[in-house]
Order: sequence, then structure tokens, then C-alpha cells
Amino acid sequence: MAQVKVQAIASMLQSKDTIPPEFVRMEDEQPGATTYRGPAPAVPVIDLADTDRVVAAIADASREWGIFQLVNHGIPAAVIGELQRVGREFFELPQEEKESYAADPRSGSIEGYGTQIQKDPNGKKAWGDYLFHNVWPPSRINHGMWPRQPSSYREANEEYTKYLLGILDKILDSLSLGLGLEGSALKKALGGEEMDMLLKINYYPPCPRPGLALGVVAHSDLSAVTILVPSDVPGLQISKDDRWIDIDYVPGALIIHIGDQIEILSNGKYKSVLHRATVNKEKVRISWPVFCSPPPEMMVGPLPQFVSDQNPAKYKTKKYKDYQYCKLNKLPQ
Repeated sequence: MAQVKVQAIASMLQSKDTIPPEFVRMEDEQPGATTYRGPAPAVPVIDLADTDRVVAAIADASREWGIFQLVNHGIPAAVIGELQRVGREFFELPQEEKESYAADPRSGSIEGYGTQIQKDPNGKKAWGDYLFHNVWPPSRINHGMWPRQPSSYREANEEYTKYLLGILDKILDSLSLGLGLEGSALKKALGGEEMDMLLKINYYPPCPRPGLALGVVAHSDLSAVTILVPSDVPGLQISKDDRWIDIDYVPGALIIHIGDQIEILSNGKYKSVLHRATVNKEKVRISWPVFCSPPPEMMVGPLPQFVSDQNPAKYKTKKYKDYQYCKLNKLPQ
């Protein structure tokens, strides 16, 4: 039996001022009570075309923030616009058609259309639906999980992915050089050309009580790096100095998250950012993250250059798939 999707629940609640109790977060999570409203520093905005400063800027932001916005990244606005158009149109399809792409938990894969991926110890639910599918490498792509409608969905995603490959290389190169390593070091440690790229479309319908709900609960990303296309409806928040602060929308920028695997490889020199997603009372909010991760069987642990008697390993070395399983099921690492 298909899960009831949040998009359907939101449609039933139009003109109402209430949400089901399972979507009401615990008081210490509610964005209405926990969002910092005072002056806060802005997340770094980095110009990828500024070749003299980009390495230092990316390294500094990844140490201090774990997140930055990337401008002049070279992806044409038309390519991003088409990615966004076909994603929106998928979520406007009839529910029955969307359900034909439903994620199958028995498969061991998270690919597909669904809602609520992580277990919640309090039985709470997130106010959002999603579509997951791999976009790289070709050996990991299952086009059966790519929507057939709109008809240009595949072309739009393949074109976007071509540009992402180059951007990921530049980010990993800068992160490596910022640690005093060869430019290719981190990419090699993450599987080289076999790195996985998993696209997710986050769909957050209008919510009658946005101060009580979250689209995605507080978490850091499993990935090495996450490259996200936002929409002009803000909602991304990060935890900085024990405060939840809003990320400003910068037109045309990509939002780059440092994920758990980069923190592990660097033995904590770079920080995986703790973040969450809020929702909007009047507007749909959508985002397009691509999670760039090691292959499932890849062993990942602190690089030996960053481990010593004075600075022991802070993380275990394990297969990426085992790390993923433990995190999604909230098991000790």
C-alpha cells in the first residue's frame, strides 16, 4: 500500500490552519521558536572564476562553515532552468503516475518517489516528498527510475550532470590543495571516476503551520560533497554557533555542502555542515541537491597524513555502504 504523500495531505488542508500532529515537531525543533532572528554572518559566497583566490576561499569556508555558495560556476542559466522546469512538472503529474516511480524499501535502494526516508525516534514526520535517482556513473543509472514525463526530463538531467562533473572536480581539487595534498588526492580517496552522484528533488508543499513543521530535520549529509540548486523560496537553515540561521538566496548560485565523508577523510579539518529545511505557508519550495559520494564498497577513513600519536583518528574506517546503513537507521558508527 502506497504511503500517503505530503503533497496530497497539503491539498486536503487548503484554507485550514492546522496540520496533523505527527508533523508537529518537538518544541526544541520547531523553527518558529528556534530560528535566530538577530544579525548573523552571511554564508561565504565564492567566485569560482577567481582562480587566484578560489582554493583558499573554498578551504577556509569548509573549515569554518562547512557550506558556501558558488557563483560564476559556468552552468548556463538555461540548463539550470530546464532542470527546475522538468522537476516541477514531475510533481504536478497525477498522483497515480508519480506512484509508478515509488521507492521500494525491499530493494535496498533509496531511488524512487517517496516521503520520509529517515527513522524518527519520536515518530514525527517531515513536511516534504522527494524523488531520488542516480545520475552518475553510467553503470549506476537505472533509467526506470527517471520520469518519462515530462518528455524532456532525461535530456535536462543528462545535460545538467555534464556540467556538474567538472564543478565537482574543481571543488575536490581545491579541498585537496587546501589540505596541502595533491589536487587529485581527495577524488582518488573517494573512488575517482566511479564516484556516485545521486540527485534528489525535495518538494515541500505549502504548510498551514510552518512554524511548527520541518521539511527536512536537522542532519549532516552522508555524502562527500553536496551540490544544490535552490529555488527562490528560501528555507535552508544551518546551525552556526549553536543558532539556526537562514541562508540567503543568491540568484544563480549553487549551494555547496561539505558532507560526512570529507570530514572523515580530513580527520575533522573540514566540517560537515548541520542543516535543516523549513517550509512556507503560501508557496511550494523545491530544491535539487546532488549527493556526490564514494562507491558503496569503497573503504573510507581518515587519511594517514592527518593521523598521528598527537592527533589520533577521530573516525572509523569502513565501507561507505555500511556508514550509510548505520546513519539512515540511526545506529552507532
